[in-house]
Amino acid sequence: MVLHYVVLLLSLCTFFSSISSHQHEHDPSIISTIEQFSGYSIHEPTSISSLSVDAQGLQNQIDELSGFSDSPAPSVTRVLYTQKDVLARRYVKNLMGIAGLSVREDAVGNIFGRWDGNEPELAAVATGSHIDAIPYSGKYDGVVGVLGAIEAINVLKRAGFKPRRPLEVILFTSEEPTRFGISCLGSRLLAGGETLANTLKTITDGQNISFLDAARFAGYAKDEDDLSSVFLKKGTYSAFIELHIEQGPILEDEGISIGIVTAIAAPASLRVEFEGNGGHAGAVLMPNRNDAGLAAAELALAVEKHVLESGSIDTVGTVGILELHPGAINSIPSKSHIEIDTRDIDEERRNQVIEKIHQTAIRITKTRGVKLSEFHIINQDPPALSDEAVINAMETATKELNLTSKLMISRAYHDSLFMARVSPMGMIFIPCYKGYSHKPEEFASIKDMSNGVKVLALTLAKLSLQ
Repeated sequence: MVLHYVVLLLSLCTFFSSISSHQHEHDPSIISTIEQFSGYSIHEPTSISSLSVDAQGLQNQIDELSGFSDSPAPSVTRVLYTQKDVLARRYVKNLMGIAGLSVREDAVGNIFGRWDGNEPELAAVATGSHIDAIPYSGKYDGVVGVLGAIEAINVLKRAGFKPRRPLEVILFTSEEPTRFGISCLGSRLLAGGETLANTLKTITDGQNISFLDAARFAGYAKDEDDLSSVFLKKGTYSAFIELHIEQGPILEDEGISIGIVTAIAAPASLRVEFEGNGGHAGAVLMPNRNDAGLAAAELALAVEKHVLESGSIDTVGTVGILELHPGAINSIPSKSHIEIDTRDIDEERRNQVIEKIHQTAIRITKTRGVKLSEFHIINQDPPALSDEAVINAMETATKELNLTSKLMISRAYHDSLFMARVSPMGMIFIPCYKGYSHKPEEFASIKDMSNGVKVLALTLAKLSLQ
C-alpha cells in the first residue's frame, strides 16, 4: 500500500512538472485536483489581473490612521506609548484580525500578524514597518509598509494563493527616536540588543517618565523588567522585506516605479554639551566671554565642513538639535546641548568624520575657554546589505508586473537595518512627492502604493514557496 502511494505521488509530481511548464494549456480542473491533493498552490499569482489591490481602501485606512495624532491635520504626531499611539496600535491589530491573521505582541509592543502556511513549522517570511511619527510629520512614512503589508496578504488571499512558509506582518515599536532618543527601538531589541535591554531599565524621557512606566501605561512589560524575551534567534525568519516610501526624489525625478534597495547606510548619533561662564549680555565684554552657545555654533559649522571633506556624496551630517541655557535674549549662554546625525554607506569613512568632529570639539574648548562636559556616541551602527536572493525575488516580481525599477541605496535608516541581523533582508521603495518626508506635505499616490503592494505580494509569494 505504501509503495502504491509513493508511485502515485511520483506520478503526480511528474505530471505537475509537465503542466507547470505549459501553463497556458492546462485545464483549471486538473490544477484544482492536484492542488487539493498536494495542499500547495501550483503556480504563483503572477498575472496582473489576479493581483487585485484595494488601493482606495488602503488610502482610506492611511487617512483613518492619521487621525490618531496629537497635532492637527494634515500633520501627524504619534509618539511612542502615548494614548494616540495605543489607539493606532489597536486600529492596526483590528485590520490584522480582519485579514485573518493571528495576532500576538511582545513585551515592548512589537506586533505580529501571522498567516500560517502549509508547513507552519518552517521559518516564516516577514514584512512590516512602523507607525510612530515624529512631531508634525506626514502620514505615509512607515505606515505604507504596515498597512500595505496587510493589504499584500489580502491580495494573495484574493488570488487564491496558499503559502508554503508562514507569512508574518510586523508592526515595529518606535522606529523614530522621538521619546527616548533611541531609533528603531523595537527592531534593535528583536535583533538581540542586550545593552539596549539593560539601558531601557533606567532610561527616562523628557518628562522624567521611565521607559518601563511608559510601556506599562500602554499595556506592555506588565510583569517583567527583563526585556530579553523580545530577542529573536537568528533564522527565525527565512527573509524580511520592508515596503517604504523613498523619502527622497530620485524615483519621482526619473519616472521609475520601484526602487530595489541594495544597502542601508550606517547611521551614528552624537550628543555634545559645552559649559561656559554665562553672564549679562551687556555687562560682560567680548574679550572676556566664554560663550557655550558660540562653541556649539562653531561645532555645528564644523560638522558640515568635515562631512564635505570626505569627498563622497554618500557622506551626510545634520545638526538636528541645538539648545541653549538659560535661553534668554539678554543672557550669554552658560550651557549648550547639540545632537548630531551622521551617515554613510562606508562605515570607516563615517567613523573618520566622527573622530574629526570630536577633535574639533576639543579644540573649541581651548580657543573659547569652555568645558566639553559631554561627547557621547549614542549609537554607531554598521551598514546593512540586502540579501542577493531577496533582491532577485524583488527584481523578478517587478519584471513580471511590467514595472520599471532601479537598484538604489537607502541613506535613511529603517527597521530593516536591524532585521538584517536576524534574517536575509530586502527593501522596496516607491516614489513620494518631491522626496518629501517627516513633514505634513509627505505624499505617495494611490497608483504608486498599489504598485508597491503588488511587488511586495508577489515577492512574499515567491519567497514563501522556497
